[in-house]
Amino acid sequence: MHEYSIVQALIDQCETLSADNKASAITKVVVKIGQYSGVEPHLLETAFETFKEQTICKNAEFVMNIQPLVVECSDCQKQSVLDTPHYVCPKCQSIDIRVIDGEDMMLMSLEMES
Repeated sequence: MHEYSIVQALIDQCETLSADNKASAITKVVVKIGQYSGVEPHLLETAFETFKEQTICKNAEFVMNIQPLVVECSDCQKQSVLDTPHYVCPKCQSIDIRVIDGEDMMLMSLEMES
């Protein structure tokens, strides 16, 4: 379950950012999870709740925003949200597209107390 290693890296990042900002606690952690990032939101949340206990995040609320797969077509210049990972432009059927969002996970914000 790679969600455990993801959470460990996330908590490490939170601890570094809280130290940089001289915070005594983190009260909220907001992440964006791409629908096709390979991360299982339920497992990530469970891992976060398990590992946060002895960290600066021990009382933090964990908020996950699920990001759909967004692509941009190089032929028609349109951006589209794909419901399935079928990498074809729904407007013009071109396969010359690039992924804009939905395949990664990012720490979006932290709320801290000093």
